[in-house]
Amino acid sequence: MPLISHEIEGHDEERHAFRFSMLNDDQVVMCQISDAALDELAGAKGTESSARMEQFLALREKIEQAASQLFDEKPILRGAVIRIFSKHLTAKADIVSEGASGQSSE
Repeated sequence: MPLISHEIEGHDEERHAFRFSMLNDDQVVMCQISDAALDELAGAKGTESSARMEQFLALREKIEQAASQLFDEKPILRGAVIRIFSKHLTAKADIVSEGASGQSSE
């Protein structure tokens, strides 16, 4: 079941990540995406902290899809944080490109 968009917390400069939350029914699920993963999605590098909110808003749908997919892949404990890193986006891109070319890894 996909997660539903919820609240934006903002950029955490200490953790180099952008924090947001989503809903699973009435349960709040905390999420974050690393700065590197945000830049990879945007096709950028070294985005300033002050520009992270704008970057997140522009990519919000894709970011939330990635968080929802990670949530569906394996159950998380109540209170745990879903963390999105570049490796999650690379794996997702490989799956999409295989599907587009009609090839399968099976």
